[in-house]
Amino acid sequence: MSLSFKYDEHNKYHRFARSAIIAAASLTTFVIVWWFVAIMANMTALPTPIETWDAFISLLNDGDPLTGASLSTYLSKSFGTFLKGLALAVVIAVPLGLFLGFIKPLREFLNPIIEVLRPIAPIAWAPIFILSFGYQIGPSLVVFVGIFFPMLTNTIFGVQKLDPMLLDAARTMGANPLQLFRKVVLPSSVPYIMNGLKVGLGIGWMCIVAAELYASPVGGIGFYLQEQAGAGNWPGAYSAIIIIAVLGLLTTSLAEYAHKAIAKRMGIE
Repeated sequence: MSLSFKYDEHNKYHRFARSAIIAAASLTTFVIVWWFVAIMANMTALPTPIETWDAFISLLNDGDPLTGASLSTYLSKSFGTFLKGLALAVVIAVPLGLFLGFIKPLREFLNPIIEVLRPIAPIAWAPIFILSFGYQIGPSLVVFVGIFFPMLTNTIFGVQKLDPMLLDAARTMGANPLQLFRKVVLPSSVPYIMNGLKVGLGIGWMCIVAAELYASPVGGIGFYLQEQAGAGNWPGAYSAIIIIAVLGLLTTSLAEYAHKAIAKRMGIE
């Protein structure tokens, strides 16, 4: 008896299995290439995947050999810094983006300021924020800048893409400005807001690592990376990089899941 399998694009389990297989193949290829390059280069600063894994397990079981801090301590500090910056960015960027997208004169007035500040790399603000606001708040502000502009620009774009006929229809039915905002503008902008969030999350993790390099007393994964590289423990440094990559992937995946859940609930899949 022969077994046959036909992939169904509309079957969510088939799609998940396909994505999992592709991801596994891609990551396996990456590890093999990394291993090959590390062996061929024979450089202290480029450890093999096995050496990096051993360093991670050592950190997980025994903590940082230089400071005695545990992995959970570093993760909690980095997450705390990240979440404060994320919350501040969402609270400011989303309402501001909605208003700027909806109110053209205000958008035209503030757009030059946004376009001047937006290209500045968030890490450029790190020394200023840390020296001005201290080690506890400064890194969170760097994360805030990294997430703020992608969310702001995507939210503005989402409002601008709104079909004018929807607004006209709502006005015809007697909707006041507040109802227009809540029932038409905000729901239509959700996909763009979530796209901005996903982009911002990735930038936010890059920012937190760079900011923690400046704010050493705060600790966190960025501090651990700097400490291990400074001590010449390259497997430990690379394990920190892998941890950061996994954290970024997890937060982005959560944002993607939230995006799909919200879209499904609002009927805008």
